[in-house]
Amino acid sequence: MAKPSRMSDSEWAIRQDLAACYRLVAHFGMDDVIYTHISARLPDSDGHFLINPYGMLFREITASSLVKIDLDGKIVDDTPYDVNPAGFTIHSAVHSARHDAACVLHTHTHAGVAVSSLKDGLQPCNQWSLQFHDRIAYHDYEGIALDLDERSRLIADLGQSKVMILRNHGLLTAGGSVAEAFILMNNLERACRVQVTIQSTGQAVNPVPSDVAQLTARQYEGGDSNRRQGHITREWNALLRYLEPPIPGSYRD
Repeated sequence: MAKPSRMSDSEWAIRQDLAACYRLVAHFGMDDVIYTHISARLPDSDGHFLINPYGMLFREITASSLVKIDLDGKIVDDTPYDVNPAGFTIHSAVHSARHDAACVLHTHTHAGVAVSSLKDGLQPCNQWSLQFHDRIAYHDYEGIALDLDERSRLIADLGQSKVMILRNHGLLTAGGSVAEAFILMNNLERACRVQVTIQSTGQAVNPVPSDVAQLTARQYEGGDSNRRQGHITREWNALLRYLEPPIPGSYRD
């Protein structure tokens, strides 16, 4: 579909990235039927962001079907779709307080909910988890996220972290771009899956020394911002190819 004539190039680009993100979440099995949300802030707007139309599967979402809402959850553009109130409770909280958070991604995966329900949360027991060593925020469960008063407590708990575990609930990432939010979540989800698998064996875990854990986390951060952005862009472009039609021909060609 071509960009609507009334829409800015920047909004259309973000819509395409966000729709791709929804489909990638579905592709990697991190969706929860029609529940959970991914939101993206619109630049040069008065506190507007995009979120999924309530009732649509993540694999069905397109750039044009995303709904534009304000920080109060009010729909600001004509659309045949509605939004889930629980979606903007969490997402508007993060977007209102963290202007560096261009995208907020929240999941309810089996592994993520399992780890969020453990007293000690995510453990430094594998390379993916070490990316988040001493970099995870935690927020206690307060019921289904419909109470707007919860937003202030969630914001306080998140602080400046890019990753949060919502206890007994699920996972959340806040990225400087849609790409970063997805890549953080994909690694966090894999870390949780590996931890649950390790714990299911009942065997002792090989400990990682604290200094090695800290080193690994810094290595994941990738040094200066330009280098880090280069890694994100390269991986995101590769991820987008999962959503393209199969490449013709054989790998043997």
